[in-house]
Amino acid sequence: MIPIRDSIPGEHFPTVTVGLILANTAVFLVEWLIGPWIEPLINNFGVVPVRIVTEWYNPRVLLTLFTAMYLHAGWAHLIGNMIYLGVFGNNVEDRMGHGRFFLFYTLSGLAAWAAQIAAAPTSTLPGIGASGAIAGVLGAYLLLFPHASVEVVVPLPLLFTTFSLPALVVLGGWFLVQFLNGLMTVSVVTQTGGVAWWAHIGGFVAGMVLMPFFRRKRRVSASPYDVSELWRGGR
Repeated sequence: MIPIRDSIPGEHFPTVTVGLILANTAVFLVEWLIGPWIEPLINNFGVVPVRIVTEWYNPRVLLTLFTAMYLHAGWAHLIGNMIYLGVFGNNVEDRMGHGRFFLFYTLSGLAAWAAQIAAAPTSTLPGIGASGAIAGVLGAYLLLFPHASVEVVVPLPLLFTTFSLPALVVLGGWFLVQFLNGLMTVSVVTQTGGVAWWAHIGGFVAGMVLMPFFRRKRRVSASPYDVSELWRGGR
């Protein structure tokens, strides 16, 4: 299932969400244009767990925790991530404000890499992608708008149709898939690459934990789906 829109109207232009989509797209276009030089780029700017563990004192190595969030392995990787960020990021940004949202997004991404490194500390494969940070956005959205309606599409050859589901089902189901796949990799030592399941899990959990600290206080709920008032302090 691919989400294409939700039922929550945005209150402000999602400056940071749009900026992140443009930044990720621009970086990927650079990757695409340099062609054969892409492998050295990913090796130098992707997160290599064993390098982080053994060279944690090296600023250049630590910098990859940030640069890796803006690199992608292909068009499908990029487009999939940007769809999720576009659908769910605008409303989370509304509830946090632009600056807070960018900091929240970055911290979620760092937490995602921390989880992936903890799961595979000896891996020599570089990890790249914005999905860990975006998973944090999904975790925050799930707490803020569990009853929102999300329109999804099923891209099957003979069943290309759209229908609406509660955010709790869409995002809860997404997390369950990540968690089950992550469990299956716990006892597997591999150097073949693939999806960074634990980055997704770590980012999602971090987003849920961080959301109450970054959500702005609101006097009036703007939508019947908005439960952000439940997260107000002192109530």
